[in-house]
Amino acid sequence: PPPPPPPPFFFQAEDVIRDVERSRGLGDVYKRQGLHWRYINTEVGPESLGAAVAGARAMNWAGFNCSLPNKVEVIQYIDGLGESAEVIGAVNCVVRRGDKLIGENTDGKGFLKSLEEIVDPAGKRVVMFGAGGAARAIGVEVALAGATHIKIVNRSKDRGLELVALLNDKTSAEATFEKWDGDYSVANGVNVVINATSIGLYPDIDARLALNLDSLSADMVVADVIPNPPQTNLIKDAEARGCKVLDGLGMLVNQGITGIEYWTGVTVDGVVMRTRLEELFGA
Repeated sequence: PPPPPPPPFFFQAEDVIRDVERSRGLGDVYKRQGLHWRYINTEVGPESLGAAVAGARAMNWAGFNCSLPNKVEVIQYIDGLGESAEVIGAVNCVVRRGDKLIGENTDGKGFLKSLEEIVDPAGKRVVMFGAGGAARAIGVEVALAGATHIKIVNRSKDRGLELVALLNDKTSAEATFEKWDGDYSVANGVNVVINATSIGLYPDIDARLALNLDSLSADMVVADVIPNPPQTNLIKDAEARGCKVLDGLGMLVNQGITGIEYWTGVTVDGVVMRTRLEELFGA
């Protein structure tokens, strides 16, 4: 048989610890699924990014991931963007398609895949805390999947309104903004509540969202993007109120699954990756 295709490779800068753990998880998946691929963890700063992409192109590598601060910078060196990556304006996964390198964004896709296992976002009303990179990616994916209304709750008005403008301009969803002052109460009729902030991320595991927990009801889905620890205070508090919950580790696993599908065409079992990440995070 012909030799296996060359391996995808990984750009890493900043966010080093989480990305090392994710690369270990992906390596385990390749091994246990019998895929003759390698996932290589390397650190490439913005000053070397163009040369690294040229090298990947010359060596016919199948693709690579980008973390901060390369998610926007890489766009100038590749040949095109997927739909959501174009709207988001950032790339975390580059895929070789024919002789082209195409930028995708799996940040929001990983969340959407996890959400769809619990509820179809089409026609749903969403409240999302945060307006940073994760919120931007998730908001775009949920809107493209058919959510009718997305309320952005954020402490910074300017950043919140920027995300609202993007969603209203680039998607069919209706987006609105509410400034986050004090404990926020979720209105009746909201279907999905999302924490897209870093509140609760290790090591600050005791942190809690400024949220009126009595406003949560059992017919809501409550999601947290924090992968470490998966059982954040928000997840535990929402479970105690009968809500269906979605932890951040599922989002991280589905990001990896989506990337592997892009690169290899193979749909892998997420249980292997989740188990490995739980071991690494001590969950």
